[in-house]
Amino acid sequence: MEGGYHKADKTEFSECWKISWRTPYIMRLSLTAGIGGLLFGYDTGVISGALLYIREEFIEVDKKAWLQETIVSMAVAGAILGAAVGGWISDCFGRKKALLLADIVFFGGAIVMAVAPAPWVLIIGRILVGLGVGMASMAAPLYISESSPTRIRGALVSSNALLITGGQFLSYLINLAFTKVPGTWRWMLGIAGLPALIQFILMLSLPESPRWLFRQNKIDEAKSILEKIFPADEVENEMKALKDSVEAEKAIEGELGDGFLPKLKSALRSKVVRRALLAGITVQLIQQFVGINTVLYYSPTIVQFAGFASRQTALALSLVTSGLNFVGSIISMGFVDKYGRRKFMLVSLVGIIACLVALGVVFFQAAATAPTVSNLENMHFGGNTTCPAYLSAPKSQSWNCMSCLKAPDCAFCASSGNGLHPGACLAVSNDIRSTCRMEKRTWYTEGCPSKFGFLAVAFLGLYIICYSPGMGSVPWLVNSEIYPLKYRGIGGGIAAVCNWSVNLLVSETFLTLTNALGSAWTFILFAGLSFIGFIAIYFVVPETKGLSFEEVEKMLEKGFKPKGICFKGIKDEIDEENVSPSSV
Repeated sequence: MEGGYHKADKTEFSECWKISWRTPYIMRLSLTAGIGGLLFGYDTGVISGALLYIREEFIEVDKKAWLQETIVSMAVAGAILGAAVGGWISDCFGRKKALLLADIVFFGGAIVMAVAPAPWVLIIGRILVGLGVGMASMAAPLYISESSPTRIRGALVSSNALLITGGQFLSYLINLAFTKVPGTWRWMLGIAGLPALIQFILMLSLPESPRWLFRQNKIDEAKSILEKIFPADEVENEMKALKDSVEAEKAIEGELGDGFLPKLKSALRSKVVRRALLAGITVQLIQQFVGINTVLYYSPTIVQFAGFASRQTALALSLVTSGLNFVGSIISMGFVDKYGRRKFMLVSLVGIIACLVALGVVFFQAAATAPTVSNLENMHFGGNTTCPAYLSAPKSQSWNCMSCLKAPDCAFCASSGNGLHPGACLAVSNDIRSTCRMEKRTWYTEGCPSKFGFLAVAFLGLYIICYSPGMGSVPWLVNSEIYPLKYRGIGGGIAAVCNWSVNLLVSETFLTLTNALGSAWTFILFAGLSFIGFIAIYFVVPETKGLSFEEVEKMLEKGFKPKGICFKGIKDEIDEENVSPSSV
């Protein structure tokens, strides 16, 4: 389970339902631990909506893109550290204790965010919830996989992954529910502590993972748990299988040495592992460089870029993208084993590139047709309210809404009635913003009124549909299949760290990029990175569909050559002696 998860097929889900119906205790274990995935998804989605209201309360956050990026991305930084610490805690103290600690840290972070009197306190809260998310992301899949019957393990772990996208969808619903409540973003972020509290209470009544107990020589305790999971006539066979598995695992640990560096050196000496790492890291990097977390973390802000200044409207439209992400995860479960991992990713990337280019074109058109700035409109609010940069600009008569928003500390107050008519370019302040809104006008700081707004939202939805079934879930599946057994933990771990690190980079730079390049060129940039990703996957990532771990290892040993979207005759090529090895 380390570094990835086994993908379930339709038969496995059907079997999962039958077994869980007969033995509800299994589902109780899995769903309780799966709340960790829900926490992961909720934290990913909730900040995107809360950020709209945080900017409203803290004027310095509204003015500084880097501060918005830091508030968003520090949860990712905390998750990287939490995942590293969580793995160690899980091994030393048990999966259950790791989950309990994750709940405590997450709950504490949620409370800190809810009462934060200043942005720096909010950032501390974000780091704490990130730590909790990181620990839970390591411990929850391990707990579920080690407490599940082998024949339905993939289905149960895949359900945990589904809860992540479910948590994202739930976060948008919660955001919408609190838009009219005093305190708005504080409730949005604070209520995240409720699932953590529920999981903590439920976990107290559940046992430790039987596999972990067996490794600690607590044989009787492990057996008593297995007796609750399996029929009486299967318990002894499961105990024998558990014993053989743990002994094999300990033998591998003895062979590779104790500690990360000896294992890493041993892995890098293997040609097969180097090639597997190249493929595994490649798909994880591309998953982030297509820009998905800019959509997940900044979806309402992107909707505002498209011209929907209303925070409630931005949140409602973002709910659609989150729902599509959830649906895409279900599609992936049903079809990836039928059509293959490599084909799914390449087709997914074609759709992603097309949607990103289309988004770029839409934003180019929106910028070109943005309403102009009118001196008459500026004078309507009084000379002291006009944007200073506009007053000192040599060609201010050519300014439009986009010119106004690019100037420091300036906002666009749209014309009353028709927002596409000329408006005012005003200085950013709470009083001026209130004056603009009192006249039933719309206050723009992130985007301009546009007749192309719905096109942008439509392509954003299509982007999610293309991403979720392919690049959304398949990279994790590839990483669970491509490494030799004894290197699966370290290989998947390295690839996962690369994924989280690029996630941090993208989320920390997105708003800075949009300020420097504009929304259109930022999406074109991600389209270019996605195209590079397509080429990389085509040449370095093999198809693992239908292959045993031994066949994958043999294929990597001999080398592989891409031919079309699918690898032609993989099983036959494995046995051929004239396949030219690649050099890594």
